[in-house]
Amino acid sequence: MSKNRKIPVLEQIKSPKFRRGATSIILAGLLWELGRAYKLPMLQALPAPSEVIGVFFDLIFAASYWGDWGSSFARVLKGFLLAQVVGIPLGLAMASSRIIFGLAFPPFEILRPIPPLAWVPISILFWPTTEMSITFVIFLGAFYTVVINVLGGARNVDVRLGRAAISLGARNWDIFCKIILPATLPSIFTGMTVGMGITWEVVVAAEMLAGRSGLGYLTWSSYVGGNYPQIVIGMVSIGIAGYISSSCIRILGDWCMPWRRTF
Repeated sequence: MSKNRKIPVLEQIKSPKFRRGATSIILAGLLWELGRAYKLPMLQALPAPSEVIGVFFDLIFAASYWGDWGSSFARVLKGFLLAQVVGIPLGLAMASSRIIFGLAFPPFEILRPIPPLAWVPISILFWPTTEMSITFVIFLGAFYTVVINVLGGARNVDVRLGRAAISLGARNWDIFCKIILPATLPSIFTGMTVGMGITWEVVVAAEMLAGRSGLGYLTWSSYVGGNYPQIVIGMVSIGIAGYISSSCIRILGDWCMPWRRTF
């Protein structure tokens, strides 16, 4: 390995963007601590950051805490990947075929406004295990978003590109692989990014309602038990988990769309 080769993680830490973000988080923590010290009414019910940090250093060595991380990540991963496997082909199929669009879009539009959490009671009755019920609700959280984005992206591809390819002797499969799919990739990854945020919202709520593990369950059980510093830890953990998930999608998107790295 070359000595001059830059390590991406270190470069990110050294970047002005990272320093600005770290500075804003530190300032927010200081203002929160000062607000508690001076007994501001809005902050009286919240634990001080110093108290939260103390509880966090006790919790970080507990296997149950990392088990909750693993449970939530596993549920999000299963539901999210299932949504992509079903949603991306469906969106492309509806954009490519008027028959499929006419058959699939009306029921899709009827079901889409129903919030994923409204499916929790039916899901619990329908699926044999609670874990499958939660995974199904997470799947719905990402499914509708990715289908709408893929459908819109594929239908907005310039038809002149396809006509030019046909005039040059391209086959339908070549047009799909070389024109439609690359042109739809930005919409696919936009849908994935938005869908990932929704899946974390859904999994936390589903774990509060029906789960027995996970970061949502940790947060809710802390509230029921009156452990307020642990509530904050659960909320921050959810935020960090969502940030990690979205960052992975952005990295994958940059790898699949190298032309974006030039801008």
